[in-house]
Formats: sequence, C-alpha cells, structure tokens
Amino acid sequence: MIGLGVRAANGALEILDLPNPRQPDAGELVLEVVAAGIGPWDALLHTGGWDVGLVPPAALGVEAVGRVTATGPDETEFRAGDFVLVHEAPLPGGSGTWAERVLVRSAHVARLPENLAPEIAAALPVAGLTAQQALDELRVDATTRLLVVGASGPTASLAVQLAHLRGADIVAGAGPARADQLRALGASEVIDTHADGWAQKIDRRFDAVLIAATGTAEDAIGLLTDGGRLTSITSDAPDPIRGITTSNLYVQPDGHALGELAALAASGKLRIDVQTTPIKDGTAIADQVAGGRSGGVKYVLEFRRPR
Repeated sequence: MIGLGVRAANGALEILDLPNPRQPDAGELVLEVVAAGIGPWDALLHTGGWDVGLVPPAALGVEAVGRVTATGPDETEFRAGDFVLVHEAPLPGGSGTWAERVLVRSAHVARLPENLAPEIAAALPVAGLTAQQALDELRVDATTRLLVVGASGPTASLAVQLAHLRGADIVAGAGPARADQLRALGASEVIDTHADGWAQKIDRRFDAVLIAATGTAEDAIGLLTDGGRLTSITSDAPDPIRGITTSNLYVQPDGHALGELAALAASGKLRIDVQTTPIKDGTAIADQVAGGRSGGVKYVLEFRRPR
C-alpha cells in the first residue's frame, strides 16, 4: 500500500510502498483511509519528540477518517463498511494514518456523522480533543473569564468555540487580521498579542489562560488572578506563582469525546478552516505545517471519496 512516511528514525519524509496492516486483534480495527489530518506534531513522530511506537519504515499521522474493512474478534460496536474518525497514539501497528490502510483501537474511534464531510472530520480529532481536554483542565464553565493566546490556529480557534458553548467570557489573543473571525467564533474581545509589550497594555484579569503560542506564557501568567489556572498546549507552562496552577496538556485519544465533537461539527456549532491536498503533494505541505506556515488552516491528505 502507498503511504507518506519515513524509512528510518530522523529520515526524510517520502512516499513509500508499505506492507498492509496485520489482522486486528480484539478491540482493534483496520481502516481504509479516506482522509488524514496533518499537524505540526507529526514531525515529532520519528524524531523522538513524541513516542507513538512508530516502527519504520512507516507512515506518519495520528488522525484520520476511514472505512472499516476488518474487525477484531467479538467486535460489537463497529462492523465492516462503517465510516469512522479516529485519533490514535500510540500506534498499535507501528505505522500511522498517512497511508491507504491503518490499524487502530476501536475505543479511539467514533462514527462519522452522515452530514459531516470527511475532510472536515479528518481535521477534527487532534485539534478538537486537545482543545476540549485543555478546557477541561482549566475547568472552563459559564463563570470563567478565559484568555486564549495564539487563538487563530486550528486548535485554539476550536477552543474559543468550545468555551463559547460553555458560556465562558473569552478574550482571544491573535493578530489583527483574525479579529473579526474570532469574534464570530465567540470571542468577546480580541487583543493583538503580536505587539511588543502586549500584556502590559491589558487591564483585565482572568481566571484561566490557554497558551497556544510559544513564548507567550511568561507574559500571560501575569494576567491571571491569584489562584488562577494556566494550561499550555505548546509545552512551555511556567512555574506556578501566587497560587496559580500551571500545566502542559498532551492530548489523549478518546472515542466517546471524539463522537461528541463530530456531532457538534456536523450541527454547525464547530467550524474549522480546511484545505485538502493529494498524497503526491503531502511532503511539501507537511514541511510547511511543521514550519508553522499553515496560516491558521488545517491541512488534510485526501486519499479517496467515501460516498
């Protein structure tokens, strides 16, 4: 089968001819991949930055939409022919979702809603679960004054929308060009966090801060009330001060939560800007995303149309 991946750890990204996944054991499925998300995290899979059990030569990728082609013994939830979405890490077959077929755990899979486009669904798993889990870590609810720094990226923009659905008062930190878009997604105010000394210009204080832009956490923690909460999805949470709780969030697969996110997207309550690319162009796009040059767009490898 064709996949986009590496021949060895730290190897160059290339199109490969890979072996098909093994037969699924109990609690596992084989998917024929329809579309697979591309994120900056994928560059870490073969460099030691994120150990997902990759066994090169292997495809990269940890999220996808696909059609179930084989099920493990005694599978009761899914059957061959079902269309599903998944975030999978670690990878039970040692190879990822940027391939024509992939082995996944059924507990990390959710059904694809009938009215949700596969490319939108393939963009959702890692970004959506990260956003949801970060808001849970921050205990965001209708009483929360929340600051999201780096709000224009795919993950943080989903966090803005999910926090809005919880009733939080959200201030989004981003460049001025994204201000109207972020207000439409639920932010009550947008501040220019690209400006020098941006934090010193804000007289508001917050209960919780979500960091989605590297190098902003030290400034942002000063905007929290005593006993507030800060979570970073860029692995740079500062040390706690003034009773503030700080943490770094690393996404965990969760099929049930993924199903809830897919339902929200299908109903129009979650939006994400997606562009698809064929596998032949995947290397250049993956390099662009890894270099932080996605422009707030979520890129998706498209293999085939399911319907």
